[in-house]
Amino acid sequence: MLASTAKSGGPAAGGQRNIGPMLLLLAVIAIAPPAAALPSPAAPRAAGLMDVRVDGRAAPLPARMARRARQTHSITVAIPASAPAIGLPPVAGPDNPDRPLIMIDAGHGGHDPGAVNATHGWREKDVTLSIARAIRTALLRTGRFRVALTRNEDAYLILQERYDLARRLGADLFLSVHADAAANPDARGASIYTLSEVASDREAARLAARENRADILNGVNLSGQSSAVSNILIDLTQRDTMGRSSQFARILEREGASLIPFQKPAHRFASLIVLKSPDTPSVLLETGYISNDEDGGLIRSAAGQRRIADGVVRAITVYFARASAD
Repeated sequence: MLASTAKSGGPAAGGQRNIGPMLLLLAVIAIAPPAAALPSPAAPRAAGLMDVRVDGRAAPLPARMARRARQTHSITVAIPASAPAIGLPPVAGPDNPDRPLIMIDAGHGGHDPGAVNATHGWREKDVTLSIARAIRTALLRTGRFRVALTRNEDAYLILQERYDLARRLGADLFLSVHADAAANPDARGASIYTLSEVASDREAARLAARENRADILNGVNLSGQSSAVSNILIDLTQRDTMGRSSQFARILEREGASLIPFQKPAHRFASLIVLKSPDTPSVLLETGYISNDEDGGLIRSAAGQRRIADGVVRAITVYFARASAD
C-alpha cells in the first residue's frame, strides 16, 4: 500500500501525513452512491460517520476515523464475516479508563505451534505465551497501565481476531510477541517489525509469508475478509498509526538495547496481517531465534523472559510519557 515506508524514512517522514485528506476525498469519490441516492440537503445527516457492516451488523468506525470522515456522506461497506466474534479477554490493572491499555499478543497457539527448535522440540507458541505473561506482570507492577492478553492459554486465534480484540477493547498499543526461526542455526538476535505493504528486506518478506500463512486453517484461507475494506480504510488512517508504531519501535530498540540482544538494524517493515489495525499502534517483537540453541535457551528461561519484559516496559513507559507531553 505505502511504498514510501522504508528503512530510511518510514511513515513518519515529513509531509506524508498531509496526504490523508486527499485519500479521504478519493475514497469518497470512488465509493459514494449516485447523486440521486444521496440524502437531500434538508435531510438529517448521519454525523458524517462511516459505518462498516460485518455480517449485517453495524460496526461504527473508531472516533479518530469518524472525525476524519466528517463533512462527507455516510458510507457503508459490506464485509463478509469469517467467524463469530470471540469474547473479550479480561483487563487487569488500575480501574481507571484514562490509564493506557496495552494489548499483549502471544503469537500462535492451539494447533499452530509456530516455529520449532529441531534439536530440543521447543515450540514458539509456548515461549510467546510465557513472555507475554512476563510482560503483563512487569507492566502491572508499575501501576501505570492496564493490560490484556489476546490469549492466556494454549488457544488458536486467527490473525484478524488478534488485532480485532485490541480494537474492540480500545487498546492504546498492540504488541505481538513471536520467536523467529531460520534454516541457518547460527542466526540470532531480536528484531522489531512495523507495518509496510512493501517488505524492507528479504528477511521481512520471508517472515510475512510465514506468519500470514497461519490464517490458512484446514486448507481454507481465512484472511480474505480484510481485502474488501483495507484498501480504503487503511489508506485513510494508517499513515498516522504507522508513524506512531514506528516511533514506539525506535524507542523499544533504544530503551531495550541493554536487555534484549537486538539485530542491527533491529527495526524492519513487513506486510504482516496481525499489524493491520487501522487505528492502534502495532508492533511485532521477534524476541530471538528459537531455531538457535543459545537464543532459544535465553527466551525460554525465566531470567531471559524477565529481561525482555523489563526492556519492553521501559519502552512503553517512555512512549506514553512522550505522548502525554505532546
